Amino acid sequence: MRFVFTKLFYFLAALGFVPLSLSWQRPWLAWVAFAYDFVLLCVAIADAYTSRLPAGFRVSREFGGRFAMGAETEVRIEIQNASPRSIPLFVKDEYPPQMILAGEREGYVRVEPHSKATLIYGLRPPRRGRFEFGHTALRFRSRLGLVWCDARGAEPDAVKVYPNMRRAREAELKALGARSVVSSHRKTSWRGEGREFESMRDYVRGDELRHISWTATARRGKLTTRQYQIERDQTILVALDAGRLMTARIEQETKLDSAVHATLALFSAAARAGDNAGLVVFGRRIKSYLPPSRGRDHIDAALESLYAVEPEMIEPSYPHAFQFIAANSKRRSLVVLLTDLVDEEGSKELLTSLQLLRPRHLPLVVTIADRDLKSVVQAEPESVRDLFTQSVAEEIMHHRETALRMVESVGGLALDVTAAALAPALLETYLRVKERGLL
Repeated sequence: MRFVFTKLFYFLAALGFVPLSLSWQRPWLAWVAFAYDFVLLCVAIADAYTSRLPAGFRVSREFGGRFAMGAETEVRIEIQNASPRSIPLFVKDEYPPQMILAGEREGYVRVEPHSKATLIYGLRPPRRGRFEFGHTALRFRSRLGLVWCDARGAEPDAVKVYPNMRRAREAELKALGARSVVSSHRKTSWRGEGREFESMRDYVRGDELRHISWTATARRGKLTTRQYQIERDQTILVALDAGRLMTARIEQETKLDSAVHATLALFSAAARAGDNAGLVVFGRRIKSYLPPSRGRDHIDAALESLYAVEPEMIEPSYPHAFQFIAANSKRRSLVVLLTDLVDEEGSKELLTSLQLLRPRHLPLVVTIADRDLKSVVQAEPESVRDLFTQSVAEEIMHHRETALRMVESVGGLALDVTAAALAPALLETYLRVKERGLL
């Protein structure tokens, strides 16, 4: 058992120097001083080993909510004293060192009889994953007040840090505006060239002739157009690359982190539009699969699938991923591939593998650039290093543009964006696909 002497002990020990200072006149007083201090030390040690926190004393750790990447979450240390005596103590919580501390995780409290006290601090996790809390350390005064005794309170805890759903919903609202809110209340709020009939209306200049209902026109005596609404209950399947190129860091997070939050924004938008969304995470093999569905429980299932996903330093297997999708998704789907491409060999493998999805599915290949390469190329070089950087950027742009044009040539859709523009661009493309009735 660990303990520390209190000020009271040192004060009492100092009293032993009084007879010691007189021992030059009476030598036997030195033995009295040594005996006094020895007895005091023995009493202090016995006090430390016999002092315990009362049976009605409890310490627990509670969290203000689910931990999310980049968001501050409150941690509460609840100290309950059901005993008839007051207990002064120091409290120190052992939090995961990877998290960023906000506030004080230690302090002095006096817990009165039959009452409780609370220590509150905040933590902000910088990344997703699983994190470990240790014990809550306690230091309380012994019964005689001679020592501070150490004890343990709350037990170790394991917590999950999820992707930031608030960030995903903010991206959705920013990209889709009022449509992302209204669509959850009115079934017909999104209109386009979908194939689900909604109503008839008078012909307006500019309407397509193929939408004119000649039967209704003959009956009413004036041109009448069919009005369609964007179809619901369609299927969106996100294929998330967790390979080597997704390990690249942009500011404080990896490309995979950006892709994860864009995926959740798409899940949220699809749920509001009445569509089903599914998820496949892959590297050399399939890491996780979430069948298409919708609803709040499905969003929670997506968070569970994504919280611990980490990119690996290996090349992804597009054939393996697309074979899995083709085998497990028989219904026509918009297959959104979130990946990155820099070399010609990887592009060829992707293009060859896309044949596994066509023509049943509509693939949308989204590549995530490190930064805006166009701005790098357009800037006037000021040094040989800048010139070399521009040359590399032009070569990368050429490979990416060639690969994406090839995707379009085989009937797919292609999108090349920076990490910052990923979520808005992805949601706008999803909405255009629905408005044009491509599914």
